[in-house]
Amino acid sequence: MNTSYYSKERAQRAVNFIEHLPHTKGRWAGSKFKLEKWQREDIIEPLFGTLNADGNRQYRTAYISVPRKNGKSTLGAAIALYLLFGDGEQGAEVYSAACDRDQASLVFDVAAQMTRRSAPLAKRAKVIDSTKRIILPKTGSFYRAIAADVAGAWGYNVHGLIADELHAWPKRDLWDALSTASGARSQPLIVVITTAGWDKTSVWHEVYQYAKQVLDGVVKDPTFFTYIREPVEGADWRSRKVWRACNPGLGTFRDMGEMVAQALQAKHSPAKENTFRRLLLNDPKTVQANRWIDLELWDENAGIVDEAKLLGRTCYGGLDLGETNDMTAWGLLFPGERDLLEVLMRYWVPEERLADSDNPHRTLYQTWVRQGWLKTTPGATIRGPFITAQILEDAKRFKLVSTNVDPWHAKDIALDLTDAGLEVAQLGQSFSGLSGPTAEFHRRLLERSLRHGGNPILRWNVDNLSVRQDPAGNLKPDKAASSGKIDGVSALLNALDRAMRHEEKEVMWTSA
Repeated sequence: MNTSYYSKERAQRAVNFIEHLPHTKGRWAGSKFKLEKWQREDIIEPLFGTLNADGNRQYRTAYISVPRKNGKSTLGAAIALYLLFGDGEQGAEVYSAACDRDQASLVFDVAAQMTRRSAPLAKRAKVIDSTKRIILPKTGSFYRAIAADVAGAWGYNVHGLIADELHAWPKRDLWDALSTASGARSQPLIVVITTAGWDKTSVWHEVYQYAKQVLDGVVKDPTFFTYIREPVEGADWRSRKVWRACNPGLGTFRDMGEMVAQALQAKHSPAKENTFRRLLLNDPKTVQANRWIDLELWDENAGIVDEAKLLGRTCYGGLDLGETNDMTAWGLLFPGERDLLEVLMRYWVPEERLADSDNPHRTLYQTWVRQGWLKTTPGATIRGPFITAQILEDAKRFKLVSTNVDPWHAKDIALDLTDAGLEVAQLGQSFSGLSGPTAEFHRRLLERSLRHGGNPILRWNVDNLSVRQDPAGNLKPDKAASSGKIDGVSALLNALDRAMRHEEKEVMWTSA
């Protein structure tokens, strides 16, 4: 039988402590933390004011899920400090944990600044930035930030845990270690503060499903607290009413103008829509990979590209040398007037692929060869010297500033180009390498500042393209999930990386 009761005094004590803390960033920096009504009435008061008959907190686990930029890190830091300073626990061990060291530092850095800027707390504590710790010598308590990829997480005696962005944790080891390490405490509290994820095999999804079952009354667990803001089934993600329902901090933590701008981008990109729904609306009914570019938007950027008029113009190159027995793409980007980039593409396939019965694209290849869009190299595999010769010829006809070449697939080509005096670089195919060019590529399509001339092979590549997103919403092409060849897009992203790096140095997107 549940004999819990609500203590207004205990709830107010938590509120008073948090509202004594100073804000550390943005327009509120230096002012006292004023809890929003939804933070106070829907989270802090019930979480800390609901007690068991013995006077200890009823809730031992809290799942708090809202979209990005709704004050999660600040609230998490405030809760961590209350568990450290205000809970009366001797030898308290309080942790904030995140997917990696950088993310783990976010909540700690806020908590550390709050402690330093609060005279009463600063007198009681010692902040050690190098080890991400706040120590209370008098009670033998400490707060520590740790990353989900650390080893040796067993043996902790957890009084409090802030699990930050659980959807991004790469594996469940740390969760299992910390969430089961509070048996010796009288009122431990594990707080998950996260945005929705997409991976249904992750520890996040397991905890989310349980939280939903508790919220819906399917599972009776009086120790589990749930607060979730997400779209209802069938809700229109483009509706501002839905935005407000999902974002309790809209108008304070998050700006409506930013939502409008992000929604405009999402309108023409299934993948951007996916990102908008998950990160800005907290919608868990999304997937990691998705088709990226709407063909109507792509066609609106066609225009006319006249190669003869590009002679002598500054350009940047990108080579995507795929499998040796299939398509290779060489893309050139020419900066022009009014922030315009013009695209010139060249494609090759091994000649034998045109008649290969195992090649599902052979009819397309044959058509493009006849039309002059696609060239062949003799034999069953791509011949590097043919590619090198074309790039060197283009370097003479145009002002080729820099080129990205993947050394793993085109080592010999890269060496030949370097020996010929060209600037050759390489672009990592990770999220950190590709997210910038991918975002810039989409921005230009939306702003109609990428003129591609209607190349049919490139259009086919774009139609095939799926992208993958990381937990932060960064995008990169996903060859494995794409429905066909995407070589031309890969080549253009390589070229765009070169253009972005060089043009940023010169602070110009003007006529070459």
